[in-house]
Amino acid sequence: MLPSLGPAFVGLGSQAALAGRGSQGSPAHPQEQVARRCRAAGISAPSAFPVALSFAIGLSAGRPRRGKVQGCSRWRGLAMASPMGILRRAVATAWQPGVQDTRECGSEEEFSQQLADLMLPQGFRVGAAGLKFSPAEITGKVLPMNLNLICLDRPTEDWAAVFTRNAMPGAPVIVGRRRLAEGKPLQAVVVNNKISNVFPAGDGVAASEEVCEGVAKALGLEGGNSAVLPCSTGVIGWRLPVAEMIAAIPAAKDSLEEKAFPFAKGIMTTDRYPKASSVTLPGGARIVGVCKGAGMIEPNMATMLCYLMTDAKLEGGREAMQKMLREAVNGSFNAISVDGDESTSDTTVLLSSSLEPCEEAAFAAGLQELTKDLAAQLVRNGEGTQHVIRVSVTGAEDDAEALHLGRAIVNGPLFKCAVAGNDPNVGRLVGKVGQVLGATGKAHLAEGCVCSIGGETIFEGGKFMLDAEKEKRLSAHLQSAEQDCEAKFPSHNRVVEVGVVLGGGGSGSAVVLGSDFTKEYVAINADYRS
Repeated sequence: MLPSLGPAFVGLGSQAALAGRGSQGSPAHPQEQVARRCRAAGISAPSAFPVALSFAIGLSAGRPRRGKVQGCSRWRGLAMASPMGILRRAVATAWQPGVQDTRECGSEEEFSQQLADLMLPQGFRVGAAGLKFSPAEITGKVLPMNLNLICLDRPTEDWAAVFTRNAMPGAPVIVGRRRLAEGKPLQAVVVNNKISNVFPAGDGVAASEEVCEGVAKALGLEGGNSAVLPCSTGVIGWRLPVAEMIAAIPAAKDSLEEKAFPFAKGIMTTDRYPKASSVTLPGGARIVGVCKGAGMIEPNMATMLCYLMTDAKLEGGREAMQKMLREAVNGSFNAISVDGDESTSDTTVLLSSSLEPCEEAAFAAGLQELTKDLAAQLVRNGEGTQHVIRVSVTGAEDDAEALHLGRAIVNGPLFKCAVAGNDPNVGRLVGKVGQVLGATGKAHLAEGCVCSIGGETIFEGGKFMLDAEKEKRLSAHLQSAEQDCEAKFPSHNRVVEVGVVLGGGGSGSAVVLGSDFTKEYVAINADYRS
């Protein structure tokens, strides 16, 4: 019996699927690389290793999963991660202080190809349809909307969800909380972009339920509207065009397929490109995640909209899934920010078709990797984002204190603007640290505080540590992390590295990802509804 080759964590998008470029010619084909590493580890290589461009689909030894060889002229190899011979494709590099991800992507076409063949787990299909509507709140305007479906082959009681803690939630969040409390099986999720259905004139909850009923009838769901979870994203305050949405459901049904890409594109709003990621676990179970979000991002529970689909069957069922989802969210989506504004519609849903037995520990680890990858993609795809900022805080009294400081730094307008301009204005960083410590009654932690940017110490022993050459190196570090904020693909994964060591010597720590503040962000949000 061959040992398992999972978990092979596979990410798509800005953190895990971007093709690596070797320094000396093209790397070996993935199947050849795996064979070499297996021989070196003293284990047998699988007879088939299905891959798509720049990513491995992952499998248990001797058991091919869905997928086909596409050729990978610029694929960077997997790395052995344990003495057991486990192959691992790391996807959460963005969260590792001091580590820069050097993988790059050359074009929108290359990026799209990386996503195009991502298959859903067993028991799932997705579909999308476009429609036109005239907002009731604006006369003489016709706008596009996408209506998207996730469908399971059969109802499932194994699902979990977390929602925004915003005190002004959208109607779909209200419905979703009710579905979760009732504990009934789900068989479909319906998602629309363009309008978020938050406190519109009329009855927003009734509108969401009416759309759910339309989906249930079109798909012939025995559970009726209660078997459908609604989600909406877009303009706050507008009414859903219910009639037009229901009319588009048959087209969405007819488009149902087992690939994730159409759904990932269909739920986008101001996103520049779709975001998806995948992990394969020991025994063959898979988790595929798709998310959207570019602005109004500082989650306080989840992300803007995130859908995690798995065929893993867990002994603990829904209760275990809910616990693992919350833990994964706290270490990923709850540690990012683009603009400091918490959405009224944040929703993360985990659905299982429960077809593949899976150990809970392995599932929890895979889920954490997946959500970290997706969260990092959200920041890189933020509205107007030219730099991703990674802040590592250590020496705090507890993790919550470290997280609070990290968030304050990535949300500081002056520091964000300095990063956008590749200006190493270090006073803005140190000033923000001092502001937070003073406001929280922790001024004593400023003594012995050390701050760094790009691995260069800029403040220590109560004074700045600067000179002309260091200023040049700091500026070069910022420039190396810059990206085109209008590109339809993530060209690289480099980040601006910020470190803060507090003087208390405590064990609390946190890593927070954020973005800079550019004129493009202002332009997008100044014209959002037009």
